[in-house]
Amino acid sequence: MNKAVLSEEQLNNIIDLTLTEDRVHDDVTSQALIPPELHGKATILIKAKGILAGGEVARRIFLRVDPSLKVEVLIQDGSKVKPGDIIATISGRVISILKAERVALNFLQKLSGIASQTARYVAKIRGCTAKIVDTRKTTPGLRLLEKYAVRMGGGQNHRLHLSDGLLIKDNHIAALRALGMSLKDIVAKAKQNAPKGLTVEVEVTTAQEALEAAGTGADMIMLDNMSPDEMRRVVSLIPDSIKIEASGGITLANVRAAAMTGVDIISIGALTHSSKALDISLELEPQALKLF
Repeated sequence: MNKAVLSEEQLNNIIDLTLTEDRVHDDVTSQALIPPELHGKATILIKAKGILAGGEVARRIFLRVDPSLKVEVLIQDGSKVKPGDIIATISGRVISILKAERVALNFLQKLSGIASQTARYVAKIRGCTAKIVDTRKTTPGLRLLEKYAVRMGGGQNHRLHLSDGLLIKDNHIAALRALGMSLKDIVAKAKQNAPKGLTVEVEVTTAQEALEAAGTGADMIMLDNMSPDEMRRVVSLIPDSIKIEASGGITLANVRAAAMTGVDIISIGALTHSSKALDISLELEPQALKLF
């Protein structure tokens, strides 16, 4: 599994897109009310327990809006945070701080929410050998940032994109079975045509299908929406050389039961598509406001 790495150019492109979306340079409210010469200091404040992610993204957003701002990140990504913690301070032109505020908080809240949710899943399976991983069920355009947040929460990244590994899912199998191909034929074709170094994984829904997949030469088998008892049976029958992934229907309530079956990885789409944003706010310090 690869690690999601965002280049500086990619990050700047994402930031520019979101700043353009919010039309930060046409903030009619701030421009109508806030004197350009008013300077001050703001703090970014944590209002709920969780794991921080997105501090550097927020810093770059403020500087992208106004390079003259001074931004100091006080708590590093991946750290536990609690209500009252100050994670960053921003000093400079108040109008610039207000223009960047919402976009910066959007990223901080979303990414910290993902990291916090991931950490809860990781904590649930502590002591087990299974790893918590994400999926491709991400916000369009934000995948690398969201997968970064998963890592900050202690999880790992599954496929980054469609070229990152072969995953033969139910619709691939249905399409090729209609052409008269068996599962063994399908996996053989995949391995023959796969770029060098890429693994071939097969999705199955029953123990019988898992056994069939194990005999095809697949590198990994995904158990889709299986009960813990079914997972445990498959693990006992499949050679250790074949990695086993549990997926589908995994929640905080049942993730430990899945991990206890002996599967190698547990993939959870909810890490990125259903995490609740962490409550974070930005507050101006009245005593620091001055006209220059």
